[in-house]
Amino acid sequence: AYTVHAAVGGSTNFLLHFPAITREVGIAFEHETMQRISDRTPWMLDVRPAGKHPANLFWHAGGVPAVMDRIRDLLHLDCLTVTGRTLGENLDALRASGWYEERHDKLRRMGIEPDDVIRPRQQPLSPVGSLVLLSGNLAPEGAVCKRVGVRGATRRVGPARPFDSQEAALAALTEGRIVPGDVIVIRYEGPRGSGMPEQYYVTSTIAAMDELNEHCVLVTDGRFSGASHGPCVGHVAPEAAAGGPIALVEEGDLVAVDLERRSLEIVGLHGVEASPAEVEVALRERRARWTPPPRAYSGGLLSLYTATASSATLGGVMVAP
Repeated sequence: AYTVHAAVGGSTNFLLHFPAITREVGIAFEHETMQRISDRTPWMLDVRPAGKHPANLFWHAGGVPAVMDRIRDLLHLDCLTVTGRTLGENLDALRASGWYEERHDKLRRMGIEPDDVIRPRQQPLSPVGSLVLLSGNLAPEGAVCKRVGVRGATRRVGPARPFDSQEAALAALTEGRIVPGDVIVIRYEGPRGSGMPEQYYVTSTIAAMDELNEHCVLVTDGRFSGASHGPCVGHVAPEAAAGGPIALVEEGDLVAVDLERRSLEIVGLHGVEASPAEVEVALRERRARWTPPPRAYSGGLLSLYTATASSATLGGVMVAP
């Protein structure tokens, strides 16, 4: 499942659903395994938002089976499926049925070749898959970035602009208080903070502002849509509501996101570069002054969920209090 997800350039939300599913069936989930799979799997699907073509053309190019057929060597072809046949047998049968040719004829009448939409294995959009998992002093338990949506430099450093809600960050954006190079930090939006809603309004606003899109970094313990653009880092864990380091970030701290090193770190304090030891001391002092905010919900299902939710790293599943 994750191999196919990596090949099509799928959303960061997969890293919530998949750990939750594996927990239900008793399979250990390890971020290191997911990163290894992503690093060996080419990104092949050239559709929006990260690619060029409208997503409906994916169907006409052959859909998910066509992607799986091109990465057969990375899949468990002997896996039994609901058809009573193995995955490999299903792919062979579909190829022999003429189904691909029917789809491709319609695509060619639009003036588009199937290889334009699902790239050949030898000419992928990227030799690696969609997601990169980050860690560091700002995310000791991990975070995730959709690297196929990032253009330009893979390392960004900028001053932190921390906000304790999506609404506060959105107000700063619309009022012109965010400038290119800023690192927008949105916290208390994780599973225990607010139930982990998508930060859709912030990401869509940034994407619509040419002066900020690709020139600002978003870091949040919340989540965001697969339609996000630019360097957006989500699922930061531990989250702010659980006392994670993201709760301790102050205005002007220098935050570095490095997709090659897979790191998310505070590298400076109030605009001045600092050593890891200096940052550690500062965070320890801030933690001594930090108090958790009041719970976001006092009743209803969201109150129950936020009181029992686990880390986003584990899928945000409910655990016994």
